[in-house]
Amino acid sequence: MSKTITLLGSTGSIGTQSLDVIRAQGYRVHGLAANSRVEMLAQQVQEFQPDWVAVVDEAAADKMESLLAGMPSPPRLLRGPEGLIELARHPVDAVLNAVVGIAGLGATLAAIESHNDVALANKESLVTGGHLVTEAVRRNGVHLLPVDSEHSAIFQCLQDAHSAKTLTKILLTASGGPFFGMKREQLAGKTRADALKHPNWNMGAKITIDSASLMNKGLELIEAVWLFGLPPEKIQIVVQRQSIIHSMVQFSDNSVLAQLGVPDMRIPIQYALTWPERVPGPAPELDFTTLKQLTFDVADEETFRCLAACKKAIAKGGLAPCAANGANEEAVRLFLEDKIGFLDIGRLVEAVVDSESFGGTYTLPDVYECDRMARSFVLAHI
Repeated sequence: MSKTITLLGSTGSIGTQSLDVIRAQGYRVHGLAANSRVEMLAQQVQEFQPDWVAVVDEAAADKMESLLAGMPSPPRLLRGPEGLIELARHPVDAVLNAVVGIAGLGATLAAIESHNDVALANKESLVTGGHLVTEAVRRNGVHLLPVDSEHSAIFQCLQDAHSAKTLTKILLTASGGPFFGMKREQLAGKTRADALKHPNWNMGAKITIDSASLMNKGLELIEAVWLFGLPPEKIQIVVQRQSIIHSMVQFSDNSVLAQLGVPDMRIPIQYALTWPERVPGPAPELDFTTLKQLTFDVADEETFRCLAACKKAIAKGGLAPCAANGANEEAVRLFLEDKIGFLDIGRLVEAVVDSESFGGTYTLPDVYECDRMARSFVLAHI
């Protein structure tokens, strides 16, 4: 079945893998959006011939305008954060949001309000504005389809509607990242280069650092609460070092279902775009003749304080997860610039969560103000 897709964040790791799926399925691309990597975006435009492109960074948008001028039938160009949101509003079969960070929240809400189904790789949309997003989905009657490998695995295990009603527990798997098994004293001197050496996945810098700190798993726990309606105490983090079991679900009879596959993001990306159908795609099959072991362990939140901070945040509710996310985004930026140490990330995120109660309802402007406050807190406490 042919579909028309808008892809936000097309030049990142998830974006380029999404284009592999789009290419393999022969889907039409309505729009592509990127922050600043316009040379790569121009190459994507030449191959996929979208009707529209959006570039968030203003200087990069100027450069993109020059690149488009040399093309025979260029797409129309949208600029800035407003351009990203405008593109998300265009009617398509699905908007795949692979933007990194809270910058993706506005586009997620815009897509939903325009009655577009959303394939969501931007977990921060639910972490920072979970109430706003889920209410918008309910109000507009659209589908919110998870792209994260773990949430896709849970979603796939819950396709039997009767079984889904008896869900009692989610087992959210984690690779453990490059620092699994280490204690705080071993982490003190870890550098950007150390943290970027993920054992299983090829991802962008920010999400790779989040994996090393287990912040990514904390954000995924919060996302799972919003997606699947279980309280955080019913979601258990399980370290699965081989990244073959992508997550599991447990039912009232204590039966457990798991989704397995190679560590290739094109599998969950494709399922979000083809759901409820399954079709052949570009990802390789899992070869059980080479699979010698599957191991399980517990996540050490005493050492990896980002995970502990996220659990505190979702327990507090309200804007606490937004504050945790904003603090983490700022702290990771500083770490990647070699301005703080690796352990400072967890210290700062936890300090923000502990600083206020954050409870109660909120609006979209409240989300952005909380994010600003959290970033300011980090800068004041480094």
